[in-house]
Amino acid sequence: MMASVTGTGESVSAASLRRLPSYRQYLKVLQGMGREVVSCSHIGQALKLNPTQVRKDLAVTGIVGRPKVGYETEALIEAIESFLGWNNLNQAFLVGVGSMGTALLGYDQFNHYGLKIVAAFDNNPSLIGQKIHGHEVLSLDKLTDLAARMHVLVGILTVPAQAAQSVANLMIFGGIRAIWNFAPAPIEVPEGMVVQTEDLFSGFAVLSSRLAEVMGIRRKAGVNADANRR
Repeated sequence: MMASVTGTGESVSAASLRRLPSYRQYLKVLQGMGREVVSCSHIGQALKLNPTQVRKDLAVTGIVGRPKVGYETEALIEAIESFLGWNNLNQAFLVGVGSMGTALLGYDQFNHYGLKIVAAFDNNPSLIGQKIHGHEVLSLDKLTDLAARMHVLVGILTVPAQAAQSVANLMIFGGIRAIWNFAPAPIEVPEGMVVQTEDLFSGFAVLSSRLAEVMGIRRKAGVNADANRR
């Protein structure tokens, strides 16, 4: 999945931010195996990354390893979670209870990553009032007031492209400061807002292009093999 990050005052690259969760996931595995200390070389080898890059990525969390020893596994996990804000639960509103929105509402692992969806909204009369994965779907016209009263700072956008900007505006008026955008369209926000756009189609374009390349190489190898046998 390709992603773009916009916002102000960012000192950490998007690439580094995307790698930190994979470090945490791997460290959790090591922790479960009883490993108490880990090095950048070990992490790099396991995740096929340059150890120098791993060291730079981990440095943004503020943790300092011991020379020739590495990091305490538990402390490193805590440092990553603290830097990403996963040890502080962020409440979020989700707008657009279609296929994507329903899937996100049903993903109960968000709580382990510092995110709790507390309300879902839609403008479809057939959905309003229904309970989906334990969330009652509310009318979209209630979003701005509820966001302001509940001091919700995160909005999740899973609406069609043509509705993305108007719904984003409602979120902004309600005081939401960060939008996770799954809509297939860019949105404009005021300075100081944070937007993370998940571009599923770009991700699939990379996947399909690489598949075509791999299959082309295999076909070419097959042709060469046939020619050698003749």
